[in-house]
Amino acid sequence: MSDTIRLVLVDDHPLFREGVAATLGADPRFEVVGEGASAQEALSLCRVLLPDLLLLDLHLPGGGLNAARQVTAACPVTRIVMLTVSEDEADVLATLKAGARGFVLKGVSGRELRSIIASVAAGEVYVTPGLAASMLHDMSSPRPGPHPLDELTPRERQILEGVAAGRSNKEIARTLDLTEKTVKHYMTNVLQKLQVRNRVEAALLAQRAQERG
Repeated sequence: MSDTIRLVLVDDHPLFREGVAATLGADPRFEVVGEGASAQEALSLCRVLLPDLLLLDLHLPGGGLNAARQVTAACPVTRIVMLTVSEDEADVLATLKAGARGFVLKGVSGRELRSIIASVAAGEVYVTPGLAASMLHDMSSPRPGPHPLDELTPRERQILEGVAAGRSNKEIARTLDLTEKTVKHYMTNVLQKLQVRNRVEAALLAQRAQERG
């Protein structure tokens, strides 16, 4: 079985789309199997090609969020990464709710984008570090009454901060001089304490914390 990551790229700006396709196509780990410019084309391409990953513009004809919801429902095996100029936290949370596994700003370098896509294809969740850190800060802000983050140990907070910075378990393990298995164990504990099921829901907890404020 091939380890090549098969991608569909959907963006309504041809020049940008061609540039991303060329950047990814130059790396043997990736194969761009389809390109489109609208939400409808995103859904059609994913249904026909069933790619490993859909790289999707947030603001395109038919709506990127709408496309993400439809692709998630029709092709659950396809992981979705949103590529956008938006730095709005509400957009981050909306895309995660819609089923996306990544939120990337268009200012990233080609090398960064390839690394992000590889990590998402491997099962990680990625949010641009500045935005993830901002959401974590909101979660950590003092609130009246007990807050779920108060239950975390200093080590568990370090793990959560690493997740918020967009790092993989392997990267967090290397930074903290732990084994990857230990990081996974800590992360399981963090999710249980925050009463969420996965990293995406940990990010969504930020929204609930903001609403309470």
